[in-house]
Amino acid sequence: MTLIAPQIGTGLPIVPTERFVLRPLRRSDTGLIAMYGSDRRVAEQTTSIPHPYPPGAAEAFVARAMSGAGAQAVWAMDASGNGGSELLGVLSLSRLDREQAEIGYWVAPAAWNTGYASEAVTAIVSANPLGNKTMFAQVFQDSPGSARVLTNAGFEYLGDAEAFSVARNANVPTWTYLRKLG
Repeated sequence: MTLIAPQIGTGLPIVPTERFVLRPLRRSDTGLIAMYGSDRRVAEQTTSIPHPYPPGAAEAFVARAMSGAGAQAVWAMDASGNGGSELLGVLSLSRLDREQAEIGYWVAPAAWNTGYASEAVTAIVSANPLGNKTMFAQVFQDSPGSARVLTNAGFEYLGDAEAFSVARNANVPTWTYLRKLG
């Protein structure tokens, strides 16, 4: 896979896929992130998106991502080069110690069951832009489609756990996955 040079500010490369690119967030993503983040169906499939989505949350998220500072690298799934939406979803890698990262993603409801999440996760694993030796992921047990995304990308099941969902205001059972790289 050929990575496209890092964008100024974030240091993150653009990662091409067959139908879209994974690119660093930009200010123009704020409106769509706010719209999708406000959708209960999206928020309840994440640990960190609150519902209702507070004013200013999308702006703060995009500003953090664009700063390049912090432990999280964030990409937009952008199909505008192929006549699609500028923002199909978001994928992130949260840096952990010992050259490890945790992958997270969400896809806009209109793009569910289209293979975009599998394509994005497979591309980021293949590109390995942070040079990780291991990637982890967790998905809620009531989202078997998200589990298929991970297994399609070569992740192996580690075990059951639970994680707090801000939108659900509850601990939710999860499945945890691991992918060794290089």
